[in-house]
Amino acid sequence: MNQTKKMTDPAKLKIVLGDGDSMKLTLPSGIPKSVEELESEIKKQCGVSGHFRLQYLDADFDDFLILTSTVDLQDKGTVKVVAQCAASAHDICSVSSADTDILSSTSSQTPSMLVSPTPSNDSSAAASEAMSSSAKLRSEIWPINFPIPTFPYEVELELQKANEEFLNAGTSLNIDAKPKLKSEILKSLAAEIVKYKVYPRCEEYEEVAKALIKKHPSLQERGSVGGFYGWKVSLQWKMGNYRRTLRAAGCPEVKINSLKHKHGENTNTKKVKKPRKAEVNFYPDYPAGENKRSLEEERLALLSEVQKNDNYQIVKQKMERTFAYRRHEVIEDVPFIVDFQSRWPALFCEYEIAAEFTRINTIPLIQTFMSKLDCYTSKLTSIYRRKGGVAGRKISKLMAAIDQNDTISTRRACIVRALSVYLNEDYENLMKEYADADSENAERDMANTVIGIYIIRPEDAEVCDLPSDVGLIVEGVKVLQNLGDVTKACALLLGIIYSLNLSYPPDLKYTFEFFQKVLLGLDAQKLSHKIQVLKNKLVD
Repeated sequence: MNQTKKMTDPAKLKIVLGDGDSMKLTLPSGIPKSVEELESEIKKQCGVSGHFRLQYLDADFDDFLILTSTVDLQDKGTVKVVAQCAASAHDICSVSSADTDILSSTSSQTPSMLVSPTPSNDSSAAASEAMSSSAKLRSEIWPINFPIPTFPYEVELELQKANEEFLNAGTSLNIDAKPKLKSEILKSLAAEIVKYKVYPRCEEYEEVAKALIKKHPSLQERGSVGGFYGWKVSLQWKMGNYRRTLRAAGCPEVKINSLKHKHGENTNTKKVKKPRKAEVNFYPDYPAGENKRSLEEERLALLSEVQKNDNYQIVKQKMERTFAYRRHEVIEDVPFIVDFQSRWPALFCEYEIAAEFTRINTIPLIQTFMSKLDCYTSKLTSIYRRKGGVAGRKISKLMAAIDQNDTISTRRACIVRALSVYLNEDYENLMKEYADADSENAERDMANTVIGIYIIRPEDAEVCDLPSDVGLIVEGVKVLQNLGDVTKACALLLGIIYSLNLSYPPDLKYTFEFFQKVLLGLDAQKLSHKIQVLKNKLVD
């Protein structure tokens, strides 16, 4: 095909934004004449911002090469977006669709500092980087299929013989006649459980018990519900005893709930401080060799470093090192946002909120949120169309913005707004819009907002137009500004909630449950009826 035809005919490109994260770029006027024009189109349609370079998949070498001219591109070709890290124009990091910004601080107390994106080759790589400061942090969420550990040799030997007898004669092992064997099994299971949680839910004990009799069928209990109910109860008692052992050993996640620790607190001694939203590292121990005094010194050094420019790596290392100290402060002291922001100003930028979420939950926040939302977009659109009544009319009005400006950012924003309406919640409780000409009333209203997203638009702007400012508010304080994208703001608001151990707004509980359990897969096995029905429709 000649060059004139190539530049004018409609074209499509596959844009690779990270491992397992790609999008289709539609070019009605053909492939742009310059790389700069292509970059602009990628920013607009794919929601990518910040400094990046492009690579194209070369047919001759079957590898990605730096794109210097769009002459090298063809219709249905593949282009990879690669971020330029702050340290050097030649330091290249892979990126995802929503984590490509060169971020800056949003607080007046925090000068602008360059931030490089998290490498996103896969979720485990992002998680391991965020957790490099302490080997004591958990690295995995609760597994879908619980892995039964290998028991001590003599236990495995006895179970092997019992399993063979069960398969040959259908005879179950009389475990109550072998208390030492049962104790060893429960002890090993408890040690495996705490790798993921110290306070499992009832359903999770059941999952472990089911996995146990599946691997070792001779342990099935005759007359028991499902053949595992007795194991489930025994596990619950064993975990209670095991937590006492952990408390005596100094495990902070358990020690914080001891009566001795709570002595003098004006609180109910029965109120247990434990994960409420499937946090993996809810209350971690200090890194090896550190204590409260040394980490406070590190925090003070961090206050100095955050005032400097071009020192992202130093700030990042200190934030990782002080993670456990910061979590203890959040969980124990429950500070006001103004006080916490003044103590930890480095936290209040896009990248660090996302990084904090990864430290807590082991998964990348924005990449996972955006990719899952994009995955469900087609299904959600179809589900929304079938919604009737007042809610259906509201959804149709919200989705109409896509017809005016069909970009990825507009499509995502419409899907999220319509989600709240579909779940019989008011999206305006999540996102409040203001005209930039009415700044006085806007500031007054924001000061009375407990938690939410603010969107400021030029006067007479349409919903499909880009806002002049998007940010987050907590306790009347603007904690993040100039996010540029409504959907990214939703993901980061979830990050703020986890980072500060906040509760979900009660009038948006189903919207946030969808964010957490469906999009991020945290505690995905336990859904409310309303979210379960919606999820069933998504996977039909």
